[in-house]
Amino acid sequence: MSWRVVVVFFDLQVETSAQQREYRYFRKFLLKSGFVMMQESVCSKIVLNPTAAAAVQENVRKHKTTGGMIAMLIVTERQFERMEIVVGKAQSTVVESDSRLVIL
Repeated sequence: MSWRVVVVFFDLQVETSAQQREYRYFRKFLLKSGFVMMQESVCSKIVLNPTAAAAVQENVRKHKTTGGMIAMLIVTERQFERMEIVVGKAQSTVVESDSRLVIL
């Protein structure tokens, strides 16, 4: 059995309060539907088969917003696991030494 991953990319306008409300509604819909946020505007969900993937896509279409762009991509589990995640060096403003520790 080959699992599928539905990836949803969205770029929604948030200039007015109505657009911000639509954005929040769509994002909450995705999270309640079992999607996991990969980035700020990229979500993914693992489904059992192509039929389930098509049902998820139809459900996303039903909840589309009036403006902006929403794109969906279905990939196999094997394709998804080959994704390479590249991150830079983590920067922290937390001081991790006790060299300037003052004991009163």
